[in-house]
Amino acid sequence: MNADNKCGLSPDSQYVELAVEVFSMLADATRIRIILALRDEELSVNHLADIVDKSPAAVSQHLAKLRLARIVATRQEGTRVFYRLANEHARQLVADAIFQAEHALDQNPAHHRAAMPAAAPVRSITGA
Repeated sequence: MNADNKCGLSPDSQYVELAVEVFSMLADATRIRIILALRDEELSVNHLADIVDKSPAAVSQHLAKLRLARIVATRQEGTRVFYRLANEHARQLVADAIFQAEHALDQNPAHHRAAMPAAAPVRSITGA
């Protein structure tokens, strides 16, 4: 608990208002889909548009907002711009939100089932 307080995780933290802005920025299904698409690789606007099934113009507007919020970063290669997550926290925040949503719909959500190790086969005393 003390470590949480040292890292700004207290009710009176100066970061609470900024955290609200992050949640506000993520309160859009297209932006969540963009973050999920970027979780393992950097992608161009056109590739992201194909993945999230939106127009490149719409995706570009969402990316501009995510970039202003420092959730995504860019790399330019010639005339193409590639987007990536700025850090691992957006990935984890979205994953946790999806996991929480799974809990709302299922008492035994998929992320818990996936984390459970497979049971070892039971052997008889004879070794068969």
